[in-house]
Amino acid sequence: MPEGRPPKREEIARILDYLPYGRTPDSRSYQKQPLVQAVGETNFVLMEMTPKEGVVPHVGDKVYIGSGDRDVIDHVNRRIDYSELSNSAKLELPFEIQKIVLESEPRFIRFFNDAEPLTTRMHTLELLPGIGKKLMWAILNERKKGAFKGFKDLTDRVKGLHYPEKLIDNRVEDELLDDKIKYRIFTTEPRRLPESRRR
Repeated sequence: MPEGRPPKREEIARILDYLPYGRTPDSRSYQKQPLVQAVGETNFVLMEMTPKEGVVPHVGDKVYIGSGDRDVIDHVNRRIDYSELSNSAKLELPFEIQKIVLESEPRFIRFFNDAEPLTTRMHTLELLPGIGKKLMWAILNERKKGAFKGFKDLTDRVKGLHYPEKLIDNRVEDELLDDKIKYRIFTTEPRRLPESRRR
């Protein structure tokens, strides 16, 4: 299991969009029921859900989707691909990723403390957009002196590294946008869509 990604199922999701009449291009017009698009907090799984009758979720809400009683979501319908998100959900996604990363700082600072080489020529840290060999070595040399305590501690100790949380945000987005990306640090393997639906 790659660093930074807890090996558990999604229990909390963040609402990206509420579709009161379901998916617009949905040909099953007789089944127009409200839908919710959301991103999971644990592995950033994108999903489509049905809210409980009479409940109108709001964008940015945190909702419980684990086993047991749910107060907002009736059931999770399926996992979806980035391309299936509504335009509003795509616009909201970066903000929700940012909130998840900032609210789970210990989890993501652990990535900087525990990341290891991928190959003899490449380190996991280099998968973050903006980290090249120079910054990678600066991080590795500094963490030998002691684990990083948080994002501020990391930026204070590693010269030239600014806003590490944004590097994580960008990497998560890259992994969600590109279902063929070679290495996944923070997300799970995507649901494989039939070729006909990829076009």
